[in-house]
Amino acid sequence: MGTFVGHIVPGLALALLGLWHAINNIKAYCLDGSTKFSVKFWHPFYGPLSKLKHLELIMILIFSIFALLTQILDYPFFHLAFKLDNFEHATMFLQLAIFSAFTLSAELTRSSEILSAVSGILASSVFSQELFLLHFHSTDHVGLEGHYHWLLQLIAYISFIAAVMSASVPTSFSAALVLSISVIFQGLWFVNMGFMLWVPEYVPKGCSVQLGVGAVDCGSTEAFSRAKALANLQFCWIFSGILILTGCICLKFAARCVVNRSVAYEQLHSRGREVSIDIDGCKQVCL
Repeated sequence: MGTFVGHIVPGLALALLGLWHAINNIKAYCLDGSTKFSVKFWHPFYGPLSKLKHLELIMILIFSIFALLTQILDYPFFHLAFKLDNFEHATMFLQLAIFSAFTLSAELTRSSEILSAVSGILASSVFSQELFLLHFHSTDHVGLEGHYHWLLQLIAYISFIAAVMSASVPTSFSAALVLSISVIFQGLWFVNMGFMLWVPEYVPKGCSVQLGVGAVDCGSTEAFSRAKALANLQFCWIFSGILILTGCICLKFAARCVVNRSVAYEQLHSRGREVSIDIDGCKQVCL
């Protein structure tokens, strides 16, 4: 993961996955209401892709195994390298592969309802493993890179807490939505780190990329403080953008549900009036 591509590809995958979950959670909550809503750690494809119902789990499993192998084979050199940081990154993907493989097996054996709590625990373990390995990383992230990784740990911590809450309270829409938002946030922060730490044109003023080392060196304390402040602003701006997008999705589905409920109420009310008229007519005929 210590490359530009190693940040961009997983980042985009996480952001899309989180967005997919956010849309489905909001949609389910608007349609089912607070009493019938249930947290799901994966969402099936319907409509024209009904035959690919388990596509999400399959894609997560394939991506996890592929990412795991690239870490063990030390991409882009593709040779068996026993590097601790590579094995730590591979372990993160291993936990994700375990979750997706178990959940997919439970679905195929039609035991998902019985084992839904286990899937929730495995989903929580993905973020707990990530947080643990980020905090006790064998590679000491210092300077500006260390600050970016410290902010990443904050997001991973929120994801872990939200996953535990979702598994413990399976009817909590708030926990499910926070989990989805935090996954989007992780993905976009990975992408942001890829540009700010690996592309020389995006490195803050007064700092430079040490090619071959994969670290950003700031020439002075003032430049380092300015770069940290810029990272904090990026953190807030990305979070605000995600909240704006989430709010727009909520308003869109809420408006659609209100219209549908109004139409259903009007149809029910008109049918009630027709039944009342028929009853009155029957009484007159009988009299």
